[in-house]
Amino acid sequence: MSRAGERRITRVLIANRGEIVVRVAATLRAMGIGTVAVYSDADRHALHVRACDQAVHVGPAPSKESYLRVEAILDAAKQSGADAVHPGYGFLSENAEFAEAVSAAGLVWIGPPPAAIRAMGSKIAARKTMEAAGVPVVPGVHDAGQDRAALVRAADAIGYPILVKAVAGGGGKGMRAVHAPEALADALDGAEREARASFGDGAVYLEKLLVEPRHVEIQIFGDAHGRVISLGERECSIQRRHQKVVEESPSPVMTPELRRAMGEAAVRAGEAVGYVGAGTVELMVDREGRFYFLEMNTRLQVEHPVTELVTGLDLVRLQVAVAEGAPLPEPPGLRGHAIEVRLYAEDPAAGFLPQTGRLLRYRLPHLPGVRLDTGFVEGDEVSVHYDPMLAKLIAWGEDREHARARLLDALGRWEVHGVKTNLELLRRVVAHPAFAAGRTHTGFIAEHWPDGFLAAEPSEDALVALAVAEALGATRAVPPAADGRGPSPVAVWHALGGWRGVAASEPVGGRR
Repeated sequence: MSRAGERRITRVLIANRGEIVVRVAATLRAMGIGTVAVYSDADRHALHVRACDQAVHVGPAPSKESYLRVEAILDAAKQSGADAVHPGYGFLSENAEFAEAVSAAGLVWIGPPPAAIRAMGSKIAARKTMEAAGVPVVPGVHDAGQDRAALVRAADAIGYPILVKAVAGGGGKGMRAVHAPEALADALDGAEREARASFGDGAVYLEKLLVEPRHVEIQIFGDAHGRVISLGERECSIQRRHQKVVEESPSPVMTPELRRAMGEAAVRAGEAVGYVGAGTVELMVDREGRFYFLEMNTRLQVEHPVTELVTGLDLVRLQVAVAEGAPLPEPPGLRGHAIEVRLYAEDPAAGFLPQTGRLLRYRLPHLPGVRLDTGFVEGDEVSVHYDPMLAKLIAWGEDREHARARLLDALGRWEVHGVKTNLELLRRVVAHPAFAAGRTHTGFIAEHWPDGFLAAEPSEDALVALAVAEALGATRAVPPAADGRGPSPVAVWHALGGWRGVAASEPVGGRR
């Protein structure tokens, strides 16, 4: 998409780690652009290091001493000869000071202008900007300051249930749902404490809590010529602890009229802050079909693959083209349906606590219509220092049921051992009749597993069959048993091909 006279990017430092580095590097390699990884002590042998042409060490394992060190990242860019920086998501991706430092160093910043990052970085400032742009916002109070008495009065004025939300940051941190006045004080204390620890800012504000809303976001793109476009929606309603677990496009609730209205609102949001590059406008849709602005993420989203599969666009390639100065193409229509699930190293039965350890077995499903983005290979260590997401599995189909069936098949063939994960929960969600019917909302997991998620223990027969299969080197995928208690013993024996078990009195080979 580059044109004569535009700056040509030749080598990109990807200021991140794990899966997103592997994914960005794949596109850059296809474009003939050199790639530079950065790594901490803990990631010296990580997959993302091997996925790039060069790699530069930036510090010890803790992210604040490595991936969040602006000076170290800029030194790595200079040392490697990079002429551009792609921030991925998380870490420094929404840090306006980092974006400014990259540009001041003479490098191309593959992201939005620092002013747009700042405008959307504060939820209170973002709400005011959206109101001025005519974008609906959730009813709330953001001018009560941090005075407890004022916040109590504001909560009464909004009406319970309400949400206490951190002014800074995202990802569900510094957020508490409050259903009654007597719970407000504890919620304020918890939200402020978590926000201060996560973002260095304990300020909070209040919003009306919508009952059983859908979380629907619009992928937007802006170019340096003043144009902003919408690339359709993603539904991200199925979450745990305010973190997304399943994403899909199109949304099951969407109509052409609602898509047009939400897309136009998202474009207005981008135009209001002079947006350039990839961004996501997150909205909530209530049971009556009314939508409200939630926040804007000024970066590439974790769930961007579902948009890529239904539009046919490579969003990283588009990011690079826009950063080089190229104009945006006409937005394509949506084709088919895509669903993504996130595999986390966590224990759903223990409140989704992150898990660590070595991936003793990590066999990925390779099937038609299925894409898998991961930053790990078998034998890798899952560290305590970073986000517990291991991979994203995405299936495309001609319609939603086709995509769901493909995804369910792939989930049944995914083998992960050595670290506890949410794999069984993902299987149960995708197989659930309510999910199949498109009846999703942000309380889906809490509604269908109100007492917490407990994965059934494999049966003794299943464990014996698996042990035999492993000893004999069976590699074929094994579907789960009908009762959900681990893999099907019958299927495991079938996976052994021509081998079969015989009784002690039966001659081997059938000869009498």
